[in-house]
Amino acid sequence: VQLQASGGGLVQAGGSLRLSCAASGRTFSGYTVGWFRQAPGEEREFVAYVRWSGGSPVYADSVKGRFTISKDFAKNTLYLQMNTLKPEDTAAYYCAAGRTIATTSQNFRYYDYWGQGTLVTVSS
Repeated sequence: VQLQASGGGLVQAGGSLRLSCAASGRTFSGYTVGWFRQAPGEEREFVAYVRWSGGSPVYADSVKGRFTISKDFAKNTLYLQMNTLKPEDTAAYYCAAGRTIATTSQNFRYYDYWGQGTLVTVSS
């Protein structure tokens, strides 16, 4: 699976962005798909995930109520709608796919395929 992430940019605090992650090579079917982010000097951290075949999404506490992960089956694309952005959301955002289970889905080490990262910068 090849993943292509896009949609990052510079936005003021309180603004919104939508990230996209398009898969090629095969579909997301059977995978857990998610978003992680990494700020400079920090470890990659979990943002949100959902199972492509169904089930409820799971969010990090820091983004709950502000970010929404969604899927487009026809386009084989994953999205992350980010609202009410804060300066602390500034990071490179990565989409990922892996065959994870509930206890591993928030750990980036269990994901096999990664997009190239898209930079989100939130100014105060």
